[in-house]
Amino acid sequence: MPSPAHHHNVYVVELDSKVLKNRAFRARNRGYRKGMPCVYVGMTGLPPGERFQNHKAGVKANRFVRDFGVGLLPELFEYLNPMPFEAAEKMEIELAQELREKGYAVWQG
Repeated sequence: MPSPAHHHNVYVVELDSKVLKNRAFRARNRGYRKGMPCVYVGMTGLPPGERFQNHKAGVKANRFVRDFGVGLLPELFEYLNPMPFEAAEKMEIELAQELREKGYAVWQG
């Protein structure tokens, strides 16, 4: 069982490729390789599934997840969780960068 201090999670949400029509999203992803997934990378103190549902319901939602979120991509993040808050903050940045380097279009929370 994880320590109470280790209750934060990073998560990755698949976004519908229609998000690429958004100028700000495209501008943040100049290295995007056509055909690769579009994703949102975030961190939370909630279980990732619950956080995703909050986004979709408009609760503290990122607009891209609310409007284009398809579902979680657990294979990209489950092995990392849970962790302390500071580690999750750092991992959110690192995971977003790693995915960008692979050609994903990424919006980071």
